[in-house]
Amino acid sequence: MSTLKRFFKDTIIYGIASVLPRVITILLVKLKTNVFASETFAVDVIYYVYAAYLNVILTYGMETAFFRFFTKEKEKGKIISTTFISLLVTTLLFLILGLYFSENLSVFFGFSNSLFLELLIATIFFDTLVVIPFAYLRVSNRPIRFSFYKIGNVIILAFFVVFFLWIVPKYRINLPSTLIKNFGNAPQVIYVFFAGFIASLMTFIMMLPILFKFKLAFDKQIFKNLLHYGLPIMVGGLAYVTNENLDKILLKNYIGDSEMGVYAACYKLGVFMTLFITAFRMGAEPFFFNHADKKNAKKTYATILTYFTIFGAVFMFVIVAYISLFAKIVISREEYLQALNIVPIILLANLMLGIYHNLSIWYKLTDKTKYGMYISVFGAIITIVLNLIFIPIYGYLASAWATLFVYTLMTFISYLFGKKHYPVPYDFKKVLLYLGISILFSVLSFYKFRENYYVSTLLFITFIGVIYSLEKNTIKQILTEKHEN
Repeated sequence: MSTLKRFFKDTIIYGIASVLPRVITILLVKLKTNVFASETFAVDVIYYVYAAYLNVILTYGMETAFFRFFTKEKEKGKIISTTFISLLVTTLLFLILGLYFSENLSVFFGFSNSLFLELLIATIFFDTLVVIPFAYLRVSNRPIRFSFYKIGNVIILAFFVVFFLWIVPKYRINLPSTLIKNFGNAPQVIYVFFAGFIASLMTFIMMLPILFKFKLAFDKQIFKNLLHYGLPIMVGGLAYVTNENLDKILLKNYIGDSEMGVYAACYKLGVFMTLFITAFRMGAEPFFFNHADKKNAKKTYATILTYFTIFGAVFMFVIVAYISLFAKIVISREEYLQALNIVPIILLANLMLGIYHNLSIWYKLTDKTKYGMYISVFGAIITIVLNLIFIPIYGYLASAWATLFVYTLMTFISYLFGKKHYPVPYDFKKVLLYLGISILFSVLSFYKFRENYYVSTLLFITFIGVIYSLEKNTIKQILTEKHEN
């Protein structure tokens, strides 16, 4: 099997493991937007914004550092155990301090009930403890087992969300007195957070056999190396979360919970592109590290970027062309659809982010992660400035355009630095061609031929025809290529 064929095979498996849970989560948005008014949905959104920040802080770049050092160090057992012990200690400290100061912290974060924060802390605790076991499954090429745990997690989550929000009220099921006593005075959205806690706890329990395989041995020098590599990744991760989520917090403060809830619901449609990017990254990150020493590594990376752009560009157009159908699948109430015009912008922004992730391999392979931190922080500062200036004038539309502008800028900057430190022969003529066709067809479909599916389908067929005519020789070469040792 060729190198690229193996990459695409693993990416498909990881893609199923990443996309299926996200699809289920997005479909839960339909239930949430049916049960909750936009103001309550905004509480759900803010909860997961804080969860995203905490995930980055508590892993402090150790996942990516694990990939880097696991592939280059001979004593792999020490890498596994040192990374896990590091996260275990810091996460236990977080759990103890977080629960002890939960009431004061709840006021600081603006939660109406301290139970919200307590559930968030407990959920993040278990999520962090399985980061290294999941990373180990990825780096050791066990995508099927990885998929089993990932999909299992979201099935548990979905079951309990549906149970609490739909089955209990529909069939008038009496909940245990303990739950009623603790949650009775809290908004109904707390049951969504409780479902998340149950899913994280059960996933941790399922993965205990993997944890028991780790021989606990802490190496101070390895820890220093991991920390030196990982901390810039953490700062960059915080900047990324800021780019992705600060708009929700600012919109809440500037234009209110209701408008922010509407924006966040339609933003979920844009996240369809994030599903594709996440699937790609799950397969790509360990692949890039494992194949860095191969003779044709750079050529392979260039080919991967071209085909990432092809799939992403097609994916973007399909979502835009059939946006009304996707909206009906995901969103229940009409009030949420007023922000539908942000979706094409967010889709393109996320595609640019995916290209940025491809280009960012240069600083990960050369151990110059501080550059990734600089780029991400710069992007976060621009995001904050643009939102603060333009939200009062243009509302949530300003946040969407700010996201697109920042991710495009970050992509361009990363490309310029990459040319100097780790030049890869990317075929940017093709990348720009496919992006240009996708953007043109998306604009025509969304603004000129909305819900005219005959025209949209014709444009889609035309797009596929262009791709086939330009890529058929490369596709044949990939399919017939022998495995490279």
